Amino acid sequence: MAQLFEVHPENPQVRLLKQAVALLEKGEILAVPTDSSYALVCHLDDKNAADKLRRIRGVDDKHHLTLLCRDLSELSNYAKVDNQQFRLIKSATPGPYTFILEASKEVPRRLSHPSRKTIGLRVPAHKVLQSVLELHNGPLLATTLIAPGETEPLNDAQEILERYKNQIAAVIDAGACALQATTVVDLSSGETVLVREGRGSLAALGL
Repeated sequence: MAQLFEVHPENPQVRLLKQAVALLEKGEILAVPTDSSYALVCHLDDKNAADKLRRIRGVDDKHHLTLLCRDLSELSNYAKVDNQQFRLIKSATPGPYTFILEASKEVPRRLSHPSRKTIGLRVPAHKVLQSVLELHNGPLLATTLIAPGETEPLNDAQEILERYKNQIAAVIDAGACALQATTVVDLSSGETVLVREGRGSLAALGL
């Protein structure tokens, strides 16, 4: 039975978040709030956890998983970013954007796209998630929490707990998120290609 950690959205209780992060260290899957919708997250270096994340989400290895990073310096450790790309990402970070970039050698090959060697990265603005990343002291592997066969992301912590209580270890409840996925931009080819328009404003990217 999954645990429910109810935290304040602006000043989350560190004691509760430490308990949640301890579960991640054990290879568990958590549902967490973001600045777009709820997401499923796990430890970056745990293959079993990553495989379980894909099974719960109902996606194969061709589906881009995303690295949630604390800041741009962390992002640059996991992706190859030139100066122009960095300026573009900086203009919209932190925020509800996912950038598809060429993966660096720091990204385990099993996590990057199998044919394109790319990875999705984002720096979220949500205070609770930022606190989780800080306590975890590194990026987390994530995917938008959309149930298999559905098209809209889940947004209510109680509903997530009920539907996934036997598949994940915990839900961090910081209230409802914006019920909209991130804007996804592919920069891996050297061009700026809009993959999905979501919550992130296109104007901030000059699109």
